[in-house]
Amino acid sequence: MSDILEQLDGVLKSRRDADPETSYVASLHHKGLNKILEKVGEEATETVLAAKDLDPEDTASREALIAETADLWFHSLVMLSHLGLDHRPVLDELARRFGVSGHDEKAARGQ
Repeated sequence: MSDILEQLDGVLKSRRDADPETSYVASLHHKGLNKILEKVGEEATETVLAAKDLDPEDTASREALIAETADLWFHSLVMLSHLGLDHRPVLDELARRFGVSGHDEKAARGQ
């Protein structure tokens, strides 16, 4: 799985300074962080709605949820790239949390 993340990371880095007329990612970078955050929020809402409408017996609704989740992850990666970060620290944080109770982890953050 991390292979696709590595490939995406390379593409996202290469598109930071690409022509915004020919690259969707470059156009987001060109529009700035607020536009990227708007897209993350939009995709988060669409993912929530697709999950709410999921019918496990319906292939189309499962595919819709998967597609929306992919859009959310992608735009989150664009956000990280715009901020000079990549997916590795996120994966490291998930690895750090692995095997830790969600309740304990949340309490450790003071939430």
